[in-house]
Amino acid sequence: MTVISYMVIMFLFFACNGKKETETIDAVEDRTAIPRLDATQVTTVISDSGITRYRISTQEWLIYDKAEEPYWDFPKGIVLENFDTELNVDASIESDYAKFLENPQIWELTGNVVAINLQGEMFETEQLFWDQKAERIYSDSMITITRATSVIWGLGFESNQSMTNYTIRKPQGIFPVKEEQDSIQTNTEPMATDSATSRRMTKQQPRRETEVRNKPESNSASPTPRKQLKPRVVEHE
Repeated sequence: MTVISYMVIMFLFFACNGKKETETIDAVEDRTAIPRLDATQVTTVISDSGITRYRISTQEWLIYDKAEEPYWDFPKGIVLENFDTELNVDASIESDYAKFLENPQIWELTGNVVAINLQGEMFETEQLFWDQKAERIYSDSMITITRATSVIWGLGFESNQSMTNYTIRKPQGIFPVKEEQDSIQTNTEPMATDSATSRRMTKQQPRRETEVRNKPESNSASPTPRKQLKPRVVEHE
C-alpha cells in the first residue's frame, strides 16, 4: 500500500512540473508581442552618427524590438520636431497616433496630423509618412495647406523633410485669404449686388490647377523667428 501511494504521488509531481514547463515555454515564445520598453511622459532627442536629428514628445512610447519587423508604437499621439544642422527647429509634426518602422526608418502618422514649417505654413491631413532615409514626407490623403495669402487643398502630397519644397499631386482648389474678409459685417440691411461687387465675389471663387507647387508669397509678412533650441543630445540606437 505504501509503494502504490508513493508512485501516485510521484506521478502527480511530474505531471504538475511538466505543465508548468509547457506554460513557461509558451510565454517565452510570445515575446514578440511584449514591448521591451514601455515608457510614459517622454521627451527625448534622437541622434544618428553623432548628429542630432529630431526630438520626440509623447505620453506613451512602446518599443517592440522582438517583432518580425521591429517598430516603435505611440498609441497616445506624438509631437516630432525636426532639427537643422544648427539645432534649430525647421519643422514640427503632431498626430493622434504614430508608428516608426526601425529597419526602413519610416514614420507613419495618423489622425489629425498637423505640421508647421519654418515659414509658418500649416499642413493638415489624416495620414502622413516620413521617410528618414530618403528625407521625404508624403501623403496619399486629402491635405489642406494654410499659407499667408491663400488656402490650398488637394489629394496627394510630397515634400522635403523641412516642408519648404512641396507639391500637391491633385489640387482641388485655392482660396485667397484677404484681410478684408476677416471683418464682421454688422449692418442688417441687404448688401447691394452691383456689378463691382459681383466682380469682386467672382475673383474670390476657388480656381483649379493641374498641379500646385509652393512659391514664395510676394506680399506675405516676414515670419516670426522661432526660438532657437539647443537641446541636450542623447544618442539613441
